[in-house]
Amino acid sequence: MSEPSEGSRPAVELSYEQARDELAEVVRRLEAGGLTLEDSLTLWERGEALAAACQVRLDGARERLARQAPDEEPGQS
Repeated sequence: MSEPSEGSRPAVELSYEQARDELAEVVRRLEAGGLTLEDSLTLWERGEALAAACQVRLDGARERLARQAPDEEPGQS
């Protein structure tokens, strides 16, 4: 199995955009099928790590925005 280009780096070291793009590639490969069970499980685990890394980045961005506008409720403009 050939890994995505960032596949050797821990997910937490990737930028949000890198993790998101690699996650999209993982999903594409899993949906395409044709992988062994072991390769599918390895990709699934990588996808879980990438999704978690993306969520951490999004949560951090949300917190930064909340600190910038503490009097506003999320979703208000």
